[in-house]
Amino acid sequence: MKRALWALGSIITLFVVFAPAAALAQDNEPGAGFLAGFLMVELILFAVFYVYFALALQTIAKKTNTANAWLAWIPLVNIFLMLNIAQKPGWWFILCLIPIVNLVMLIIIWMAIAERRGKPGWWGIMWIVPVMNIIMPGYLAWSD
Repeated sequence: MKRALWALGSIITLFVVFAPAAALAQDNEPGAGFLAGFLMVELILFAVFYVYFALALQTIAKKTNTANAWLAWIPLVNIFLMLNIAQKPGWWFILCLIPIVNLVMLIIIWMAIAERRGKPGWWGIMWIVPVMNIIMPGYLAWSD
């Protein structure tokens, strides 16, 4: 969910800020060129993390024999895939859209996903730790 909202925010940022920045860059404004370059780096980093997360989620779905593993590539719909992997009801999707509540729900969902992969449930709590939230999906996907 957090990544899907980040994707939406990055796309909106790209259209709202990058277009005027490109126009300013034509006026030889040094700050506009820096801003445009910064946004391109942000977009590339977002794409790398999105591909990594989608591959990890798709691999987890395949290893848990969950149908429609390809849903990992579609923003917001990948939450339904996570709910299917965790064997939680589909209406929890609504709870994942409510601020603050979504943090608790995603921790519970990742705990269930970790247990489905045969790992301790506390791995789901690692989702809120800044560096571990990048490592955790890969560990759950590609470890034995």
